Amino acid sequence: MSEVLGTAVLLLLGGGVVATAILPKSKGFNGGWVLITFGWGFAVFAGVYVAFKSGAHLNPAVTIGLFAAGRDFAPDVDPTVVNMLGYFAAELLGAFIGALLMFVAFKSHFDEDADAGTKLAVFSTGPAIRSYGWNFGTEVIGTFVLVFWIIVSGMTPSGLGPLGVALVVVSIGMSLGGPTGYAINPARDLGPRIAHFLLPIKGKGSSDWAYSWVPVLGPLVGGVLGGLLGDWYAPV
Repeated sequence: MSEVLGTAVLLLLGGGVVATAILPKSKGFNGGWVLITFGWGFAVFAGVYVAFKSGAHLNPAVTIGLFAAGRDFAPDVDPTVVNMLGYFAAELLGAFIGALLMFVAFKSHFDEDADAGTKLAVFSTGPAIRSYGWNFGTEVIGTFVLVFWIIVSGMTPSGLGPLGVALVVVSIGMSLGGPTGYAINPARDLGPRIAHFLLPIKGKGSSDWAYSWVPVLGPLVGGVLGGLLGDWYAPV
C-alpha cells in the first residue's frame, strides 16, 4: 500500500504538470520544459514522503537496482525475488491510479481539440527522434545515474534524503531528458500507457505500443547497472 500510494502521488503530480504545460486552455499552457522538469522533481519529493514505510522506491528500476546491490528494500524487508515482484506490482498499480486521477482532474482539457500525440504525451514518454537503439541507450544512461546516485548517496553523510532524489531527477530531466522524455521508471511509463489505452479520451490515437518496451527495459537495465556499480563503489 505504501508503494501504491506513493507512486500514485508521483504520477498524479508528474502527469499533472505535463497536462498543465501542453493541454489546450490550461492556465499553464506552454509552460515549457523547465516547468515540466521541476514539476516532476517535486512529484518525486512528495511521493517519497508518502511511501516512506516501504523505502519509497516508486520505481521498479530502483527496486531492481537495490536487489542487484543486495540492499534491503526497506527496514526488515529483504531483497528477495518475491518481494521484488511485489514492489513491481504495487508500483505499476500506483502509476495507473495516479494517471487515472490526473485524467479526472484534466477531463475538460482532454475534451478539447488537440493532437492525439499530445494527449498521449501527458501519460507516457515518446522519443524526439525515433531510433529504438539510441532511445534505449538514453534510458539506460539516465536511469543508471539515478540508481547509482541513490546507492552511493546512502553511504555519504549528506542527509539530503527526498530532496536530494528530487533534485537529481530534475537534473536528469534537464540534462538527459531531451531525447526520450526521460521515463527512467518502467511503472511511470507503462501504468499511464495502459490507462491511456483504457480510458475514453476524446480524439485519442494509438498508445504507441511499438515504443513501449524502451521505457520499460531501458530503465531496468540501467537500474541493474547502477545497483551493481554502486555496490562496488560504495559497499555496505
